[in-house]
Amino acid sequence: MTQTAPSTAGSPSSVSRRLEVLRPGPWHRRLTAIVGVGAFFDLYEVFLGGVLAAALAEPWHLSHTQKSWIIAAGFLGMFVGANVMSLLADRFGRRQMFLVNLGMYSAFSLLCAAAPDVNWLVAARFLAGLGLGAELVLVDTYLSELLPTAVRGRYIAWAYTVGFLGVPLAALLGARLVAEHEIAGVSGWRWLLVAGALGAFCIQWMRRALPESPRWLEARGRRAEAEAVVARIETLNEPGTAGARQVPAQRKAEAQAHAESESESKSKSKSESESESETETVPTVRVPLRRMFQPPYRRRTVMWWIFQVLQTVGYYGFGSLAPVVLAAKGHSTTASLGYAALSFCGYPLGSALSIPLIERFERRTLIIVAALGQAFFGLLFGFADAAWLIVGSGFLLTVCSNVFSNAFHVYQAEIFPTNLRSSAIGIAYSLSRLVSVILPFIALSVLDDLGATAVFAGSAVLMVLLCLNVGLLGPKTKGLALDAI
Repeated sequence: MTQTAPSTAGSPSSVSRRLEVLRPGPWHRRLTAIVGVGAFFDLYEVFLGGVLAAALAEPWHLSHTQKSWIIAAGFLGMFVGANVMSLLADRFGRRQMFLVNLGMYSAFSLLCAAAPDVNWLVAARFLAGLGLGAELVLVDTYLSELLPTAVRGRYIAWAYTVGFLGVPLAALLGARLVAEHEIAGVSGWRWLLVAGALGAFCIQWMRRALPESPRWLEARGRRAEAEAVVARIETLNEPGTAGARQVPAQRKAEAQAHAESESESKSKSKSESESESETETVPTVRVPLRRMFQPPYRRRTVMWWIFQVLQTVGYYGFGSLAPVVLAAKGHSTTASLGYAALSFCGYPLGSALSIPLIERFERRTLIIVAALGQAFFGLLFGFADAAWLIVGSGFLLTVCSNVFSNAFHVYQAEIFPTNLRSSAIGIAYSLSRLVSVILPFIALSVLDDLGATAVFAGSAVLMVLLCLNVGLLGPKTKGLALDAI
């Protein structure tokens, strides 16, 4: 396959320049809110596994293996979905996959709610996970391509702050509904799944109004459509933003340049017109995947694959296993879910705390500091027996977790170019889902044999390795436009 030489880095296209000069306005805030609420259901589902495993352990007489599968099934579906849908997002567009993924999740969550036994539940959770596999990948990709550099990190952090409200809600609802046993003749845990399905359907309907990413359209050679989308965004943003207007001379020059470009493009082949991107030119969709392993992206790809394997244990390990760990320490199911719910309140608060930090500090520095906080408070949680120490250490761990999470979600969307972005971060992110499939089986075995302290000691060691990986191999991105990174 023939490759063409990449264009000069740091030379953004007309579409990119027009997106960058827009001052953040009402349209950007609405976009962030709609995308963030969708992330809510991904995070709700992720942490629901531990709630269901704890709630069903006694009435369904679950073995350790069955509890592990209830947690792991959703992650296995997300692993497959992250690989498939992130590739499809680079092929068919971000907006299209946004609609597909929540539709699938909504349908199969209702199937979960109807489960008569553990095998049905595990299979349905796998299928629901397929739909959600690329949700967070799409959130990062889509927002990074539409938001100006000055607010890119802060607004993505706001989106996740909205999304992470789903984590304590899952635990609080779980504690309440499990305690109620039945509502209107239906088991309480089933209502948790129905609520997620109906909410996701509503958000899918709202997302129909989202535009396609102009950067993706331009990278696919659909320049006229990209320009039309940007013009529409400028019009919608104009009423509430005096700074939305570009300097007339600049707009005139860009219009003239665009007209000349369109004239030249008529004499070129279709494959050449589809080869434009922010930093490189590619004749087909296959070239960007190969570019993952070529300079300058090879080092970033290796670093991010290692990162995604390691971060899963420290981040998802606590959220998905905390109710089970507390039950293993001798606490009742209701008490375990209550303690977990209070601890999980740190997720949205940590996400909110990241908002003023994420544009002030280098992304990789913030990732490292927050990861060390997770390691320390995780060890404290593992040793804790008193209720106040369990809740306090769990709360501080989750605060650190979401400073960490928001920083890395912004970071991963910045280190790859448009034609490669969704595929590169989706494939890497799928590794975290694969580790999440294996994690419950290993963690619950260690929990049975060595106790909670050993589980969190191992997690702390892996988070230290993660810090070394990011510190040594990760590039700096703070304050740089996507075209310049």
